[in-house]
Amino acid sequence: MHLPRSRHEYLLREVELRGSVRSAEVAARLEVSEVTIRRDIRELEKAGRLGRVHGGAIALRSDRGPQAAQALVGVVVPSAVAHFLDTVRGMEALAPSLRVRLVLGVSHYRSELEVQQVERLLALGATGLVLAPTTRDRSPEDLAAWLGSIPVPLVLVERRIDALSSLSELDVVRTDHAHGAVLAVEHLARLGHTRVGLGVYDRTPTAPRVREGHATAVARLRLAPGPDVALSKGDDDPARLRRELADLLDRCVATGTRAALVHTDDHAARLVETALDRGLRVPEDLAVVAYDDENAELAAVPLTTVTTPRRELGREALQLLVDRIAHGTSGPGAGGHDTDERDTDEHRPPRHVELLPRLTVRASCGGAAARA
Repeated sequence: MHLPRSRHEYLLREVELRGSVRSAEVAARLEVSEVTIRRDIRELEKAGRLGRVHGGAIALRSDRGPQAAQALVGVVVPSAVAHFLDTVRGMEALAPSLRVRLVLGVSHYRSELEVQQVERLLALGATGLVLAPTTRDRSPEDLAAWLGSIPVPLVLVERRIDALSSLSELDVVRTDHAHGAVLAVEHLARLGHTRVGLGVYDRTPTAPRVREGHATAVARLRLAPGPDVALSKGDDDPARLRRELADLLDRCVATGTRAALVHTDDHAARLVETALDRGLRVPEDLAVVAYDDENAELAAVPLTTVTTPRRELGREALQLLVDRIAHGTSGPGAGGHDTDERDTDEHRPPRHVELLPRLTVRASCGGAAARA
């Protein structure tokens, strides 16, 4: 039961952090009717606390003039679309209040371009960097040596690099993807499924954690082993992905497996299409849970999915980096020495922040969908 005051505080906090909110999403999260949230928004608008728009609310423009940024922060991510786009948007929403100017570089999963982007940002005067380093064709030792040579504080996002102590001692903000997979398998088990198949696009840093969570949940719930198929990207060789999806379906039918966790949204959507083309019903014959929630709602059957906290990741990473800069500690990425007399007596230890994803229930799993 959420009282009006707590709902108002939640709305104002979300508007401050995100810049806007949708009444349907807030209603679902707080488990109240959308009519209630719309009424709350009208009351807050009358009080001059936010602006009401169709479908939700936006933050009011501040009366104060723009303030000059105090720090330039570089952001280097593998891609400027989908997952990392929302992460950058989260940083953008927080940057003005921290008086930070962001400069974005994109590596396109190429380590040599990533190095060039970092060098360019340092030449521009970046006082700290948020990085999602590419790990393809790069040993942990090479990555550690490069990161250790960067002379400003670093925060890594969405990377789990524990092979070397020098890497694990860096500040990191990431999603607990194993927990997300556990949520998915537990949900399917509650719906009565005794086997949960797995299809994973293995060429991503997320994939090992999804596999880990699936295995953990299957063992904990004592489920029977289900099919496990590695999936390719599909863009370069669509026929190969079609064969892989057909193999997953064949093995599900052969083993009596009527549920599957599929990473990513795109792969899950294609699996649903393949199943429908064969005359199978989703979710009656095959329940599907996707992983990522980037375009899951647009699938032929709207996909139940593990929703990752992308914007929250961006905000946490930027706040962590600004705290590190403000306290004058460079961290391992800048030689591991304190650079300010304030911190000589109390070194700020590296921080690893893990955010938990949530399950967004839609039609593809056959469970009761979240009501807006």
